[in-house]
Amino acid sequence: MKRILALVLCFALLLSLVACNRRAVPSSSDAKAAVQEEYDMKFKLDKEKIAKDESEATWIFISKDGTLEVTVTWEAKHPDKFEFEDRDLAVFPSLDEVEEALEDKYGMSFDFLSSYTSEDDDYSEGEWIFLSKDGTLEVTVTWNSKKPDKFNFTDRTIVKPTETDPYDDDPDVPTYGRGSEVINLWSFTNEIPNMVVKYIELHPEFGEKYTVRCTIVATDGGAYQQALDQAIAAGGDKAPDMYAAEAAFILKYAQGDMAPYAATYKDLGIDVDSKIKSAEIAQYTVDIGTRDGEVVALGYQATGGAMIYRASIAKNVFGTDDPSEIEKIFGAGTGNWDKFWDAAAKLKDKGYNVVAGGDDMWNVCEKAATKAWLDKDNNIVIDPQREAYLDIYKKLIDEGLSKDTGSWNEAWYAEMGGGADANTFCFFGPAWLINYVMAGQAGNTWGDWRVCTPPVGFFWGGTWVLANKDTDQAEGVAELIEWITLDTSETGLQYLWANDMMGHGAKDTVASAVVMGKSDGTLDFCGYQNVFEKFIEGNKYATGKAMTQYDEDINNFFKDAASKYAHGEIDKDAAIQMFKDNVSSAFAL
Repeated sequence: MKRILALVLCFALLLSLVACNRRAVPSSSDAKAAVQEEYDMKFKLDKEKIAKDESEATWIFISKDGTLEVTVTWEAKHPDKFEFEDRDLAVFPSLDEVEEALEDKYGMSFDFLSSYTSEDDDYSEGEWIFLSKDGTLEVTVTWNSKKPDKFNFTDRTIVKPTETDPYDDDPDVPTYGRGSEVINLWSFTNEIPNMVVKYIELHPEFGEKYTVRCTIVATDGGAYQQALDQAIAAGGDKAPDMYAAEAAFILKYAQGDMAPYAATYKDLGIDVDSKIKSAEIAQYTVDIGTRDGEVVALGYQATGGAMIYRASIAKNVFGTDDPSEIEKIFGAGTGNWDKFWDAAAKLKDKGYNVVAGGDDMWNVCEKAATKAWLDKDNNIVIDPQREAYLDIYKKLIDEGLSKDTGSWNEAWYAEMGGGADANTFCFFGPAWLINYVMAGQAGNTWGDWRVCTPPVGFFWGGTWVLANKDTDQAEGVAELIEWITLDTSETGLQYLWANDMMGHGAKDTVASAVVMGKSDGTLDFCGYQNVFEKFIEGNKYATGKAMTQYDEDINNFFKDAASKYAHGEIDKDAAIQMFKDNVSSAFAL
């Protein structure tokens, strides 16, 4: 027994001697100094991992110029030695490279305006803004090291004020094709004119017969609607033959004051009912574009909404990130918020917010309504889904279920980016919210997002295409409109749009479920989920039956009243009365 005790004591003494001789784990500053000396360049720490017994450690450093990643390892058995392993990263593009890519895409010269690089100057992403030499086009070019061989382009047309007759032939107004037959196209962006370019590329005979003259007026301050209304009412050879309208004002042109000027698709010679059915066009888009039972407008996009959520948070709180399971937990398609609130409480218990703020719930509640703000006698009507927004907004604040951010501001974007303070679980929106907003803000949340069907159906945005009933180019207009809105072939606009073959830099949802069903909707941003499957479901739940041509103004009145109620400035009855008073005053009801 004494011999065993002696051995134990000797072994313990040996361990203590080893412990005394073991060198402490170097600090990250020591490792950083070593890697900077080894490579003779500046680095920043990306990750650090130290073994629990402190026998080994690993640090990952990224060079300040974003071109090199170095893994530094250390082991207690070799305490005076660091090991280095490096790999090249995407090289941040030069301004010359960006400008060359830009001019190749647009075929014109640009002036550089400004640039932006990602936080901490790690050069993992960049943004450059250019203005065309003629001052008519502003283009934002973005780049991300996750896709180093690709630039994304977002452009907006700048309309210069002029004192001349707007119907004069203007060399600054783009025209496509060289035929003797002229089609006047009006739009508020260059999106549809770019489609015309593609159509002529695919069908050169169209360009031999027609010249498409594209008038583009920005929507700022209602400028597009005012100019379009005047042009349509004036008539004549310079009147619009076809024109675009977005969700904010489509009802005015499809069912409201300007609807009598719109041609039915049947009058254009389009077999619209059959083609809508065979293409499985989202019904809400059809309803919005229907006047007295006849289709006068259809869209190419579908903007039915989904719940876009963080997979890592879902797994932590609910034990799964599977969209089909998360849907059950949140009550997908139920038309109410009961399960949503139960799930929100569980998220709060784990330190997460269900949404960033009340604005995130507005589009769902507003577009879920089935009763319009005004009835046939112009009485104010508050649909139950819209009235529910008052209490939803207040509940988010009172119970601490959100950060109470507004939308379209830095605090909102930060919740998408996954920074140290970001703890928002989901956002409600269509595919464009992912492609053109969240993807640009994602930071370290890239790949951590998933898409599922929301509890309540809604849509957000979209563009519809109409024709003038007095057009003398019905055949050519019908050819373009049918290709844009109803063609389900792999050379149709919607297939090209859905599969990122139109140069807009994203796989986007379209009106035809048939097209989305045969398209590749996988996004690495969403963990390689095929998001089209869920957006097809979202389109089915969306409704456009509660819209009026006055929604844009009325919505703002309601949101203002809801915010005051949610923040405790007025009670609920006062908020509703404030809303009604503002609407009555604005529309002289």
